[in-house]
Amino acid sequence: MAYRIKIGKMKKGFTFIELIAVMVIISLLVSIAVPRYHYAIERAKISTLKQDLFILRKVIDEYYSDKGFYPKSLESLQEESYIRSIPIDPTTKDRLWEEIRDDNDINSGIKDVRSRAQGKSYEGISYADY
Repeated sequence: MAYRIKIGKMKKGFTFIELIAVMVIISLLVSIAVPRYHYAIERAKISTLKQDLFILRKVIDEYYSDKGFYPKSLESLQEESYIRSIPIDPTTKDRLWEEIRDDNDINSGIKDVRSRAQGKSYEGISYADY
């Protein structure tokens, strides 16, 4: 016959060492996930910027094709229903874009647009060069 020796009551719960081990594992997972999250956000901004610039440039070209001259402002594209609204620049979070005019003449129309954001993207390209 086997006898059980009862030394004391078994306590339920976690030891301090187990809690520290769990905290270390969680912090390792967070340290891996956070940089990837920021990288994904940056990629999404660049993708949105490229798409918005493509659309604005296409609309400017359509305006030129229809009228024979470039629009005076992005607002005129909206007023004449070429676009519903001026897109927000995802890098500056503003509706202001750098308007490139023909031969730097203030009275000429917009022939191109660029982002006003300073700096470079994760690709190493200046935001103004997209």
